[in-house]
Amino acid sequence: MSIHSVPTVDQLPVVVVGAGPIGLAAAAHLVGRGLEPLVLEAGPSAGTAVRAWSHVRLFSPWAEVTDPAAEKLLAPTGWSRPDGASYPTGGDWAELYLQPLADALGDRIRFGVTVTGVARAGRDRIVDSGRDEQPFSVHIRLADGSEGRIAARAVIDASGTWSTPSPMGADGLPALGERAATAHISYRVPDLGDPAVRARYAGKRTAVIGSGASAFTALAHLADLAEEKDGTRAVWILRRGIGDGTYGGGEADQLPARGALGLRAKAAVENGHADAVTGFRTHAVEREDDQLVLVAEDGRRLDPVDEVIVLTGFRPDLSFLSEVRLGLDERLQAPTALAPLIDPNVHSCGTVYPHGVNELSHPEQGVYLVGMKSYGRAPTFLALTGYEQVRSITAAIAGDHEAAERVELTLPETGVCGGAGLFDDSDAAQSGDGDGCCGAPATLQIGIGAPAVSGGC
Repeated sequence: MSIHSVPTVDQLPVVVVGAGPIGLAAAAHLVGRGLEPLVLEAGPSAGTAVRAWSHVRLFSPWAEVTDPAAEKLLAPTGWSRPDGASYPTGGDWAELYLQPLADALGDRIRFGVTVTGVARAGRDRIVDSGRDEQPFSVHIRLADGSEGRIAARAVIDASGTWSTPSPMGADGLPALGERAATAHISYRVPDLGDPAVRARYAGKRTAVIGSGASAFTALAHLADLAEEKDGTRAVWILRRGIGDGTYGGGEADQLPARGALGLRAKAAVENGHADAVTGFRTHAVEREDDQLVLVAEDGRRLDPVDEVIVLTGFRPDLSFLSEVRLGLDERLQAPTALAPLIDPNVHSCGTVYPHGVNELSHPEQGVYLVGMKSYGRAPTFLALTGYEQVRSITAAIAGDHEAAERVELTLPETGVCGGAGLFDDSDAAQSGDGDGCCGAPATLQIGIGAPAVSGGC
């Protein structure tokens, strides 16, 4: 192609948003099919979000968190997968797999690049005429503040949901006063191996809001700290109640590390060293001297706490996709055809069927949400699911429709939960990091005997 020629749409790169596990896997699959990826990562390195929870251990072993196409790309570099039966931390995953994979992809990745918009070139979302023949126009902002545009034949959005944690308000919006109290609120599992973080919670009374694995992990960390530092207390805030499904699948969970975490959390509850409040749906956060008081929708006020850890799940940032035509479920903000397979309101989230391009397509041809972002607000995503997603999608982009529609993954039944059940039914099972089980207001004690690190995201 001469310097003056204009590339056709098929000669343009496939833009992948995000250099996390699923984005890098998508790039590896594209390379394997002779297509040119361009990965745009807002952070400074591969797996920026994963590195933010580097202290947390995954539920899945190494054998289930690496992608076959990525391993094939890595093989010539001398890379070998760590023991497939061992469980990496987020830091292990980033350093021992994601960074070598990014290095193998080389200049196909651009770091410090934030995607600010995606559209059809010369067409806003209203215009039909000639739409499908136009390339995508990906608007970007660089670290120095300068802006640019990149033409793409397709866009695979693997940007995840880490940047948009859900607030503590029970109605899905920030509680009154939540924004003003951010100096004492965290939306992440604390890394108590960091002296500064440890000092923040040692000897303090901390509320943990959430009912899923992240909340279990935070409670386990705080319980361990309470054994070492007098005055350390945890208050577990559950929007619903304590039931058979509150602690996950236990020994029946086919992700053993996740099941073990639930059992440890249950043991911690039974040991009786910190308060928990159920049926508490936060309405407001009020200041009382240097502490915070949580106020429920029913008017209950909790005793003051020093810190609050909000672990109520995540949600997708769809703002930069406003000019493309997405088909999203009105509840989960997941692709319309995928939502029924993952919706915790209507079915057991113990089984998520493998899925690919058919479930992930939108009215706008050539744009795909993958990985955690494809699940919208649903909490049950596994890395293996994402790898199957991008295998199917990249096959479709390459024109191999038979491979795109073929299922090449069998997932275990995770044995974690049933549907959400009746809103105030204490026997209904809970789902994920969003909300917990159901039940009337109650108080119980939480133990401090759980190990500090037992599971992951």
